[in-house]
Amino acid sequence: MIKQPKRLVLIGRSLGHSLSPTFQNAALQHAKLPLRYEALDIPASALDDAFQELSLEDGAGNVTVPHKQAVFARCDRLIPVAQRAGAVNTFWFERGELIGDNTDVAGFQAAVRQLLQREPSGLTVGLIGAGGAAAAVLAAVESWKGCKALVQNRTAERAIALCARFSSFAQPSDVDELAREADLVVNATTVGLRDSAFPVDPSRLRPSAIVLDLVYRRGETPWVKAVRARGLRAMDGLVMLIEQGAAAFERWFGFPPDRDAMWRAVH
Repeated sequence: MIKQPKRLVLIGRSLGHSLSPTFQNAALQHAKLPLRYEALDIPASALDDAFQELSLEDGAGNVTVPHKQAVFARCDRLIPVAQRAGAVNTFWFERGELIGDNTDVAGFQAAVRQLLQREPSGLTVGLIGAGGAAAAVLAAVESWKGCKALVQNRTAERAIALCARFSSFAQPSDVDELAREADLVVNATTVGLRDSAFPVDPSRLRPSAIVLDLVYRRGETPWVKAVRARGLRAMDGLVMLIEQGAAAFERWFGFPPDRDAMWRAVH
């Protein structure tokens, strides 16, 4: 049982869009825990000072873009799923040691199960992106039976490097191949977060393709809406966000949060 944190934070950049404080504070209030979850906009140059301060305060929290891999490198100990993903999105301290976990993997698994209405198996996964979120996706897909992944990234070298870590089932791809072959298309980039751009044109996707956009916006992303308009099944990143947050809450406190309270807070 980890020591109950005395401060809870979200560390990242440009956090004005984040719903994490909204639903985490609802969960804390429902559990009658006397804490507030706060967003900290911190540049990379200030990460060391921030974690030193959090260590002294018995802090814990989440990490988002663009710091997941930088915090991974700073951890004294990593939970195996974070080690595999090469990225940390959840952290706490134990006896002064910084512990890193990755609950994005569990969040992604939950979102896919809800989208497919079954356990994922036998799928070709088209993955757009090669950062920390993409690595969490591949760490999940690795556990699925009979699946392979096609990875496309704007910088091809990053896709090649990521696939090398998951070479038994993942290979670099381009947009044409991905759109032509993928059963499940996952956007693990920030495309569509603050604009109306599409990671891939919906008209290029297979008629049977299913889409999961890890980006979330109030009222859903333009890409999800456009994909649905073509008659394809699609979901934005809100289920994954809530589920990774619920898993993080359970790591910090040793019991699950009230998910209904979390969902009510964001609707």
